Amino acid sequence: MNKINVAIDGPASAGKSTIAKKVAEELGFIYLDTGAMYRTLTYAALAKQVSLEDEEALYRLLRETEITFSAGKEKQHVYLNAADVTEIIRSEDVTQNVSLVSSFAKVRKEMVARQKEIAKSGGVVMDGRDIGTVVLPQAEVKIFMTATAEERALRRYKENVAKGINTSLEELTEDMRRRDHLDSTRAISPLKRADDAIELDSTHLTIDEVVQEILAVITQKNKTLTSAESTILDVSK
Repeated sequence: MNKINVAIDGPASAGKSTIAKKVAEELGFIYLDTGAMYRTLTYAALAKQVSLEDEEALYRLLRETEITFSAGKEKQHVYLNAADVTEIIRSEDVTQNVSLVSSFAKVRKEMVARQKEIAKSGGVVMDGRDIGTVVLPQAEVKIFMTATAEERALRRYKENVAKGINTSLEELTEDMRRRDHLDSTRAISPLKRADDAIELDSTHLTIDEVVQEILAVITQKNKTLTSAESTILDVSK
């Protein structure tokens, strides 16, 4: 398998992170959860009472912040300056504010630079909102995952119930629509499908079905690349 880069984009709760992690595990690739990076900064800003509308203050905080990942038995762990924030960055406060924090140009530029550095050597599966369009525009495989707002809200509702969090399904659905609007209309790196991305609607698919569909795309791309490399070698003889 060639060490290609895989970009998986899509709206909130489309299942990107879960799918990307499983795809990376199947391929033996590195998984980079870009959404967790923005969530970590949002959490840090809330904890330090930094204004979420002050771009300069958020940028300074990010420059002082180290965000790292480590593989766990059941899930990837996220660290803020060596402190494990894996669970707390999924809190409702962070979820409600991460779209705003991630909308600022300076914040995104710094995050993108970090993400590009990690992906330099290839063999990375990265998910987010603008991976195929901004972060890894040269990624060999690009997937744009979609699902209805109602289905995505239901998924989040079930997750919250499992964690003992009491939330309204109706409110979650409205929140999905609000976040979709914010992510799609922001001036900097809006959520959109790359021209060469394959769109995959996961509304009626299981996690395993989505993973298998993406792996099939990657396998086909790998065959194409291998064939092209062989042709180049033959011509150069």
